[in-house]
Amino acid sequence: MSAPRPMKLHAALEKRQLKSPFHITGYTFTGFDALVVTLRDGSCVGRGEAQGVYYKHDNPPEMLAQVEALRDRIERGITRTELLDCLPPGGARNALDSALWDLESMRRGLPAWRLAGIAPPHPLLTTFTIGADEPSVMADHARAFGDARALKLKLTDDEFNAERVRAVRAARPDVWMMVDANQGFTPDSLAGLLPALQQCRIALIEQPFPIGKENWLDGIERPIPIAADESVQDHTDLARLAGRADTINIKLDKCGGLTEALAMASQARAMGFDLMVGNMSGSSLAMAPAFVLGQQCAVVDLDGPLYLREDCSPGARYQDGTIWCPEELWGGGLPAAA
Repeated sequence: MSAPRPMKLHAALEKRQLKSPFHITGYTFTGFDALVVTLRDGSCVGRGEAQGVYYKHDNPPEMLAQVEALRDRIERGITRTELLDCLPPGGARNALDSALWDLESMRRGLPAWRLAGIAPPHPLLTTFTIGADEPSVMADHARAFGDARALKLKLTDDEFNAERVRAVRAARPDVWMMVDANQGFTPDSLAGLLPALQQCRIALIEQPFPIGKENWLDGIERPIPIAADESVQDHTDLARLAGRADTINIKLDKCGGLTEALAMASQARAMGFDLMVGNMSGSSLAMAPAFVLGQQCAVVDLDGPLYLREDCSPGARYQDGTIWCPEELWGGGLPAAA
């Protein structure tokens, strides 16, 4: 990691509008703000984007205030390791950490993946997410994702989930499929839904139960692996998921950046968890650091830019069900595109 050097900070909120409303348990999204951080050191520029964690009330205006409160410390020079002690896990730290990775990559002329000590990246099979809706509408969306080879279905806390899953499976018999309850199930509702999920070849169930109800996972039938999302924010949550979940969904907005995410991934693997990388939506700039982490993950959910009316340029490339983040987007050790 590079030694601290002075830099100039610019932080601002940018609007991200969705193409259409997106429904999950308890929420409907039409758009959101993103915190975008830019760090400059002469001709070297590093950028990072974060959305925060809505259910933790980690919102972009407060994230911006967190960054501004740290401005003097940042501009005097700060390392990614030092940042871990200056801000808690969350969107503000993620945006800054991502910008520091990008800046270090450009300063040293090395891609972020090499700085992270991982193998050269390859395109990643990603899920394409379908929001909770009427079964026929979800089936139509599944057909519209013609290139998709993996789908993630948002389910909710009502009685129509089996119909939703059956409709999508009928529309797309060819794809790998998982479901995400976003904390919307109870032990009884999950047990009642399991036969339909097995019949429809669902490969993973994400966050079935509310935060704080992880004990509901104790002793339940798990013919389909369980992934923890909201229940695991950073490495400090891993121990209480041991024996309760099979897969850990790491999101940079939750854990506070790629630096923590890589350490968290190493710890989770050592504990026997499978790894998933996810996103809190965002442009391709938000996906690119997670793409580095995704090289180590069995399940990848980095489709956020597909739902935006407008993405950044250059952007991530989606082809044949995969995502690829080009070097000129972020962390390539190259000057930023004009």
